[in-house]
Amino acid sequence: MTDPTQPQEPMADRPTMFGGHLEPVLLPWSWATHRLTIARNYWIATTRLDDRPHARPVWGVWLDDTFFFSTGSLAAGSLPTRPEITVHLESGSEVVIIEGRARVVDERAQTVRIVDLYNPKYQWEIDPDQLPGPFYEVRPRVAFGWTSDDTGRDGGAGFHATATRWTF
Repeated sequence: MTDPTQPQEPMADRPTMFGGHLEPVLLPWSWATHRLTIARNYWIATTRLDDRPHARPVWGVWLDDTFFFSTGSLAAGSLPTRPEITVHLESGSEVVIIEGRARVVDERAQTVRIVDLYNPKYQWEIDPDQLPGPFYEVRPRVAFGWTSDDTGRDGGAGFHATATRWTF
C-alpha cells in the first residue's frame, strides 16, 4: 500500500519522437530533479495576451517537486489569464523540460520556504513580507529529459537512447 503523505514517482516512458531505434534507457526522475535543483537559470515560455509567444530567462528554485520563480517580464501580465507554461534548463546536452500551469504563491509559510532557498542561491536579501513581486509555482503535469553529447560526436545517440517522458 502506498503512503499518501509521501511524494509519488511520476510514470516514466518514451516520448514520441522522430527517428532513433536504440534500446532506451529511461532516466530516473531523480536525475531530472537534481538538475532542476542545481540550475541557476531557467527559461520560461508563456503566451502573451495577443497569442504571441513569450520566452525569458528567470531565476527560481526547485522545492517539493515544484518549480518556484519570480519575474517582472510580460509573463507576469499574461499568467493570470494564460497560466500554461513551459520551463526548461539552459543546457542542450542535459535537457529537462517541465510543462504545467503557473499559479501565484499566496501562502506566507510557502513564501518563507522559497525565500530561504532563493536568497542564498542568488546572494539576495529578499524579505518575504516585502516582495518586489509575486513568486509563481509550477507543478509539472508532464516533464521531458535526455542527455546528448553537445559536440555532435554521438550523432544524437544520447538523445535517442535516453529520451524520457515523466507523466504526473
